[in-house]
Amino acid sequence: MSVQDLLNIVVKAADDKKAEDIVVLNLQGLSFVADYFVICHGNTDKQVQAIVREIDEKVSEAGFEVKNREGLTDARWVLVDLGDIIVHVFHRDERYYYNLEKLWGDAPVVDLESGLAQ
Repeated sequence: MSVQDLLNIVVKAADDKKAEDIVVLNLQGLSFVADYFVICHGNTDKQVQAIVREIDEKVSEAGFEVKNREGLTDARWVLVDLGDIIVHVFHRDERYYYNLEKLWGDAPVVDLESGLAQ
């Protein structure tokens, strides 16, 4: 399976748990940390945790490894490290405070319908 396949699994899992405002940033050539950031949020701590657990489950079922996960207990900003993809699941309030989309403003946004950068 490819990174694109993994990206699709992550986005679908987040969407299945009603994650809001899912954004994928293409960091290829901009960062050595990862090729993509997936950023989304939930409206409650429990929803944030449910989104992360769904991502973990679907990624594992597809044979990919979750390399690291941080922040699940507090559920304010959970980071899921999948290697080439870093998933940021925020609580709504924290997302707008940290505003990763602005911080990485040079990164093209991936069109989730076609999988191509805008």
